[in-house]
Amino acid sequence: MKKVGILVGREKTFPDALIRSINERGKGDVIAEYITVGGVRYDEGREYDIIIDRISHEVPFYRAMLKRAALEGTLVINNPFWWSADDKFFNFSLARKLGVAIPKTILLPQKDYIPGIVTESLRNLEFPLDWQGIVDYTGLPAILKPFDGGGWKNVSRVNTLEELWFEYDQTGTLCMTLQEFIAFDQFVRCYCIGQEEVMIMPYDPTKSYLSGEQYINNPNYLTTELAERITNDVRTICRALGYDINTVEFAIKDGVPYAIDFMNPAPDAELISVGEFYHNWVTNAVTEMVFKRLEETREQPRYRWDAMLNPDSSSQPTELAAAAAAGSSESIIPASVREISESVVSGVGDFVSDATSAISEIVGSVVSPKTKTTKGAKKENGETKPKKSTTSRAKK
Repeated sequence: MKKVGILVGREKTFPDALIRSINERGKGDVIAEYITVGGVRYDEGREYDIIIDRISHEVPFYRAMLKRAALEGTLVINNPFWWSADDKFFNFSLARKLGVAIPKTILLPQKDYIPGIVTESLRNLEFPLDWQGIVDYTGLPAILKPFDGGGWKNVSRVNTLEELWFEYDQTGTLCMTLQEFIAFDQFVRCYCIGQEEVMIMPYDPTKSYLSGEQYINNPNYLTTELAERITNDVRTICRALGYDINTVEFAIKDGVPYAIDFMNPAPDAELISVGEFYHNWVTNAVTEMVFKRLEETREQPRYRWDAMLNPDSSSQPTELAAAAAAGSSESIIPASVREISESVVSGVGDFVSDATSAISEIVGSVVSPKTKTTKGAKKENGETKPKKSTTSRAKK
């Protein structure tokens, strides 16, 4: 018997559906269940063959536990070693080298620092920053957002240099990027499962979260050529980064798909949020991936960081990722189903009651001239990070 563990936060319908799907297909030979974990001994053996991680980016205890499980040969999806090291600025830089269209992006020094960081600690930091040169590069308006954030959290649109200074002053110890604003004609969000299966979802980021209006039902939303290019870009990115579950977002302007976000290794799949069609699709796709991974032969774990960052010896090297994606099968652009029964809605009452309109407010500020920063918006799976204490050091 093989065991699959599910590690989750507040989401309910997706992990329940995934456990049910795996168990129905496994027929007792493969069992999926929620993980229960307390104090973790450093010499514990392996309990699960696969763990699907949906929450450790918010809970350091879980992240440490998953790294420990990987040492015993458990396949953790997504790779906790790489996810710990990854950030969106690196991703933008890598994707550009792989031929994916990326808006012009600049990494900014932090505004504030933790206690103990003093002026002498920052001797290598340019002061003052060349703010005019920065906005000359990205252009205005531009998008200010964390270099490793998610869920439209701490994102703001800035239209002038003065607005940039104001928003930057609110960011505390967060390390931010400033990115060229793409006044998009179309917008899509794409699931990628197993670095192969791609679902392109026409998406309206100006609509409120849980409004039922974010995911557009239009199978003819993209031309065939554009859909093929986006599919290729999605696979290229996910294979280069090694994520088996991810979403990639594209702002499309004048026929060019600009990848603006693709570090979402715990993407939203809740029924009331994404709709029945997409919820069922991602559940089935992840189930298929689980059984495929269980059938694969993996080497005994090697206890070095390079092995942990790339545990699958058959993974495509980064320089071959684009070529591999180009030869893959086509994606799916469905006419999705938006009807959700009242029983389903009531079954996720706790999830809905905790949801706020923060994401829609942020998106509204992104696509409208008025600048606004919203703190504490929901992460992809409904968790938030506590604010860290700061000590102000940097000045404009």
